[in-house]
Amino acid sequence: MRNRYVVSYDICDAKRLRRVHRLMRGYGTPLQYSVFQCDLSQSERVLLIEALTPIIHHREDQVMLINLGPAQSRGCESIEVMGRPKEDPEDELAVIV
Repeated sequence: MRNRYVVSYDICDAKRLRRVHRLMRGYGTPLQYSVFQCDLSQSERVLLIEALTPIIHHREDQVMLINLGPAQSRGCESIEVMGRPKEDPEDELAVIV
């Protein structure tokens, strides 16, 4: 079962920030530059944490993983946006044959 996570990060060094952003693009959809929506299984969550651990500086940087619940139920309804609408990741998918 996949859970929907909001992953937010505050990275103090520009080089580490770029590395974390590049890594996160492989795990989810950016909502803002330092905020991602990720639908992860338990093992994918562990892999994400293992991938972030050597990149971040644990005394200066912060990464938060917020579990919104199952991706196909409450997790889909848990993000509320004001202003410019949130783009649906499903709308960004393209099938090329």
